[in-house]
Amino acid sequence: MCESSAYLLSNGQEELVLEDVETLEEEGGTVTLTNIFGERKHLQARVKSLSLVDHKILLEET
Repeated sequence: MCESSAYLLSNGQEELVLEDVETLEEEGGTVTLTNIFGERKHLQARVKSLSLVDHKILLEET
């Protein structure tokens, strides 16, 4: 599987937000994550980094 896990960086700590993320959409300061099970998370954040090799999405609060 090639899905990623999304983490939110808050106060210097990475907090797991959603596993098995297959899509990420960013619009107007809002990031929408959707996983393979159809679960969605909407966050006021921006993409800080994305590692395709590690399957890791790091978001930062805005």
